[in-house]
Amino acid sequence: MTGENPFDVLIIGGGGAGMTAALYASRAKLSTVLFEKMTPGGQIATTDVVENYPGFPEGITGPEIAARMEDQARRYGTQIVFKEIKALSRSAHLFEVRTAKEIFSGKAVVLACGASFRMLQVPGERELTGRGVSYCATCDGAFFKDKEIIVVGGGDSALQESLFLTRFASRVTVVHRRDQLRASPILQERAKKDPKIGFLWDSVIEKIEGPTKVSGVALRNVKTQALTPFRTDGVFIFIGHTPNSSFLQGFVDCDDKGYVKVTAGFETSVKGVFAAGEIRQGAVRQLVSACGDGCGAALAAQAYLDE
Repeated sequence: MTGENPFDVLIIGGGGAGMTAALYASRAKLSTVLFEKMTPGGQIATTDVVENYPGFPEGITGPEIAARMEDQARRYGTQIVFKEIKALSRSAHLFEVRTAKEIFSGKAVVLACGASFRMLQVPGERELTGRGVSYCATCDGAFFKDKEIIVVGGGDSALQESLFLTRFASRVTVVHRRDQLRASPILQERAKKDPKIGFLWDSVIEKIEGPTKVSGVALRNVKTQALTPFRTDGVFIFIGHTPNSSFLQGFVDCDDKGYVKVTAGFETSVKGVFAAGEIRQGAVRQLVSACGDGCGAALAAQAYLDE
């Protein structure tokens, strides 16, 4: 907490970017504290199996790789505080982060607070996440070989991921609440020409069915209000992300969507504050790239402190 001995590095967020930043900062003998409001690992902790992270050819579960990252950071001295950050400010030459009841101070900050998937907020969604409900085609598509799946959304991401999923699935049905897509014309053309992709217009999911894994959904037509059961093996949801940056507004520069603007060296508009992973503008939403960001941000923070 605030006192005569501030931390060298304050890291906000315990996903791949934050844990990697903590590992590199701690190994550099910088006193480091990491704040995570939920469980370590971020979004990867909700992934059933990770098959595209280097070094694990047989795959590894999301919770297991998250736990290993946490253990590794702790091994080198990272202190982990499981509390939500309410505010970030600067006081003289130090930064201060505030939880509900405490204030911690430090000389540099790494923002690794990530972004949250926008959820449908329907019954069954949370319970079946990682059991047929997914928000990442690259992460989970290979588990749906020769399966029939649904993709929810009508923008570029929804169609890009639908096209990717045709590599595995036998049938991809795009469910969209309107009667036309928002995606770019070239993506629409490709999707509509693909024999594996079909469309259900003017429809929304009311409920995701399945006791232990997805077995179907209940669809509602927004024009007629008619409810229809639809059998499916998986539901991929691509209706956008929300950056976890509400507490940063007015402190660092963000784009119109709330993502933090950074230089090529991961530095934000505030000297001494760096951003890594999905919170930063232009990030690639993959664990391996988030970890690379965390390394880069930690090295940048170390260089800043050396100055």
